[in-house]
Amino acid sequence: MATAPATIESFRARAAELDAADPLAGRRALFHVPAGRLYLDGNSLGALPRSVMARVREVIEHEWGNDLITGWNTHDWIDLPARVGSKIERLVGAEPGTIVVADSTSINLFKALSAALRLVPSRRVILSDNGNFPTDLYVAQGLVRLLGGGYTLKAMAPDDVEDAIGDDTAVLCLTEVDYRSGRRHDMKQLTAKAHAAGALAVWDLAHSAGAFVVDVADGRADFAIGCGYKYLNGGPGAPAFIYVAPRFADQVEPALSGWMGHAAPFAFTTDYRPAQGVTRMRVGTPPILGMAALDAALDAFEGIDMRQVAAKSASLTELFVAAVEATCPDLRLTTPREPGRRGSQISFKAENGYAVMQALIDRGVIGDFRAPDIIRFGFTPLYLSHTEVVAAVDVLAKVLAERLWDEPKYHVRAKVT
Repeated sequence: MATAPATIESFRARAAELDAADPLAGRRALFHVPAGRLYLDGNSLGALPRSVMARVREVIEHEWGNDLITGWNTHDWIDLPARVGSKIERLVGAEPGTIVVADSTSINLFKALSAALRLVPSRRVILSDNGNFPTDLYVAQGLVRLLGGGYTLKAMAPDDVEDAIGDDTAVLCLTEVDYRSGRRHDMKQLTAKAHAAGALAVWDLAHSAGAFVVDVADGRADFAIGCGYKYLNGGPGAPAFIYVAPRFADQVEPALSGWMGHAAPFAFTTDYRPAQGVTRMRVGTPPILGMAALDAALDAFEGIDMRQVAAKSASLTELFVAAVEATCPDLRLTTPREPGRRGSQISFKAENGYAVMQALIDRGVIGDFRAPDIIRFGFTPLYLSHTEVVAAVDVLAKVLAERLWDEPKYHVRAKVT
């Protein structure tokens, strides 16, 4: 007997069943998601946790407003980078005391990559993939120019990276989840291959941390960096984090040797002496307002088993793919179908993709566009429901079927896409 074609109504029914059994459903109340918006862009900027509003107000009005500079001691601002780092450690499977929050992902990548290269001084090749996030490649290119001496960056097709690891490789530098396609590298397998070849591995977790199970300790990552404003919901430009494996924590020599990475910053000596452990990867004064916001945001993960987050990510993305393919036949999936091979995002190739996305946003469905033709959707398990996913697909199908994207205003490119 032939199976009836799937309809939006059948997907709505399935979504209702999944939402009724969702162990994370209660977390939605911890976030401010504007009414009338279907937010599928948490992989670019997480939604606002309600706790952040109160925390930032407290820091501004009381801690800074009333206590002024004494807040560094009375509110222990000085150790906030380590305290926030300890909350992230659990989310990415890091050993205690191995993560510090500081700077941006780009600066942290420079710190991690330069430190890794100094640990393998006889080699000169940084190996990455040509689909890596551009800033990661730019940082590596700049470091190669800065160091001179025969250093090179080799960027391979993602499928060719593993075979390209060789006895000339100094550092394997990869983003776990491809920002454009959502494809996920196998951290454990590739790191093992790098180590077997005598190389080190630096991982960018910007599209991983907070979205599914990550385990840098089990994966034997040497260094890792990550973003505070995507799935961790720390707000626009939130501070990033850096991980250094315990085996290297007291060996690394930071290229950016700032005073907050000094063993005794308030001794004000003229010579640099690195602090113990990952603290030496700090550079300048921590941005307390942004760091306090991230600190409060991370409380939304308290008590959560990241396996539940991963399971919901898989169910959200599987439902979305099935519904889009049933109702939007002109779109082509570019993300791997197997949940274990992708991050918590789905990307489709779409003709006139930029205009399509603008039409969606105008109708309350927020995703984003990545050149040249990718419409991209992020799925944040803490605050997104299956019902919202199907509602978003319903709007997408209508935009495509009725060519609602074909208005002049939707073709005008904004600075941020």
